[in-house]
Amino acid sequence: MNHTTRRIFVQRLAATGTAGLGAVVGLPALAQAAPLVDEKSPQAAALGYAADTTKVDAKKYPKHTAEQKCVNCQLFAGKATDKAGNCPLFAGKQVTAAGWCSAYVKKA
Repeated sequence: MNHTTRRIFVQRLAATGTAGLGAVVGLPALAQAAPLVDEKSPQAAALGYAADTTKVDAKKYPKHTAEQKCVNCQLFAGKATDKAGNCPLFAGKQVTAAGWCSAYVKKA
């Protein structure tokens, strides 16, 4: 039976360089690399998500205004300068900062 000691494990981890360490502790990097929400996905369609707030159907969503964007929604988990960010409504996906959906709630 082959037992790996802590010393051997640490040596192997060091030998893999930053790429190996990034695979172990680089989870935030994975969140940044998440794909954008597909507007045609069932969940996005159900919420009326549009990647561009100016393209929201005004007849279907009469309370929508052009100032309402994902970037200034309470659910947007990115920075104000980010072009896209995470949203808890679309787990594992990012929404565009200029996007909008019917769950929009203005940031306080």
